[in-house]
Amino acid sequence: MLHLKSLWTTWKPYIVTALLVIGMTAAMHPIRLALDVVNIALLFLFPVLLSAVSWGLRPALYAATLGALAFDFFFVSPLLSFTVADLRYLISFGVYLAVAALTASLAAKLKRQLLYSRQREAHSAALYEISRQMSDMTDIHSLLANVSAQASRIIGTDIAIYLSDHRNRLVLTHRSSVQSDWGQGETEKATAKLAFDHGEAVGYGTSALRDSPGYYHPLRTEDRVHGVLALNLKERKREFTAEQQRMLEALCDLAASAIDRVRLAEEAKIAHLTAESERLRAAILDSVSHELRTPLAAIIGSATSLIDGDHLFTSEDRMVLLTTIRDGALRMNRLVVNLLSMVQLESGMLRLRKHWCDVEDLIGVAIAQVKDFRQYRKLSVQLPENVPMVLGDEVLLEQVLVNVISNAIKYSPDGSDICIAVSDKENNLIIEVADQGVGLEHDEYTRIFEKFYRAQTTRQVTGTGLGLAICKGIVELHSGQITGKRNDPRGTVISITLPLNPQTKANVEDDEDE
Repeated sequence: MLHLKSLWTTWKPYIVTALLVIGMTAAMHPIRLALDVVNIALLFLFPVLLSAVSWGLRPALYAATLGALAFDFFFVSPLLSFTVADLRYLISFGVYLAVAALTASLAAKLKRQLLYSRQREAHSAALYEISRQMSDMTDIHSLLANVSAQASRIIGTDIAIYLSDHRNRLVLTHRSSVQSDWGQGETEKATAKLAFDHGEAVGYGTSALRDSPGYYHPLRTEDRVHGVLALNLKERKREFTAEQQRMLEALCDLAASAIDRVRLAEEAKIAHLTAESERLRAAILDSVSHELRTPLAAIIGSATSLIDGDHLFTSEDRMVLLTTIRDGALRMNRLVVNLLSMVQLESGMLRLRKHWCDVEDLIGVAIAQVKDFRQYRKLSVQLPENVPMVLGDEVLLEQVLVNVISNAIKYSPDGSDICIAVSDKENNLIIEVADQGVGLEHDEYTRIFEKFYRAQTTRQVTGTGLGLAICKGIVELHSGQITGKRNDPRGTVISITLPLNPQTKANVEDDEDE
């Protein structure tokens, strides 16, 4: 069946041309006396043009020869004979054949140019689409899969892509077919290495290893060879045309540019992460050294005084020194807890242990933890009549409240008021901590939750800049939000918003009724 189809495809132009000439001859022969001989000869040029436009030069020359024979046999006297009574007709036949051949050649050339233009347009559109797809890809494996699919579509054979590693060694990175082992052999690897080292195409149709069953084209940019794209042409050498080779070269150039872009983006990301890591390391060392130096000095000084001059101190003096040691240790403990919490947040290791939490208890525990260093600040708590319970990790929520209240104490003057207000609004629990401290500029209230950020107005107070950043991470783990704003006429208000289950409030009220 396939053989018959191939024969029909091969001989179809000649059969159709013959039928067309026969049909024209049969149509014009009865009215030959009414037609001029020159007009009949011109009409026989129609199959020549049709064959040239439809099938090319050879069918057109066949139509010209067949038309000349039909014209001589049926329309030139003596009729029904190939002999010519008037020798001038031989010149006419020669001119006819020359005109037919020239016309067929021009028509075939125009057809080839049209097909070539359409092919170039299709290739340009395909390359544009490939370029657009590659520009959106940021993963090297997805990029190679796309390049392999496009090359397979163009050539219709197995594809192997080799890329250089960090040691500039060529490694087989992608294959278009997992069923075929082509590309894994030592011969293919050695040939690909040759193309990679020289930066030139190697294999079939090139100056190097032209009898090779494969074609190896380097993926090269201006300053670097990133790898090699290899084609298995063992059974498709005759089908690998020059136009396909040009298309493949353009695809390789696009792939090399895309690979270069992805690798540069990865290198830039690594460089950015390295610089950020170095900046954070320096910030941590600077903040920790300042934050630890003060409590350590107080602890060492108080402990040394107790050791060297114990007999000189009264019991009240000893209590003051011991309190100083305890406060310094608690301050250092808060620093260590914050650092560990930040590490857990950054690494994604922090996991919530959720259960129902009583907000009154959370606030009470937080106030108890800060009472020893609140000094002369006045803490007040405003609670609604029915305080809903929240679903969350009580240890982490206590840490959030301790950090926020500690900040309010740290940046507020002695004798000032610090108000902790709780409200229930639109299925959200809102806890606001308002102080009467120095306050901040409006644009700084979005930055105080960044790691290690210290506002200019608070530089004179020691701190690491981690507390609010940790609060932000913990609150967001609870699907909540923490914000800051100015407290008129002075100070700052930190608002913690935690989502409530719509049925939480009703359930709590029912439990209270019971």
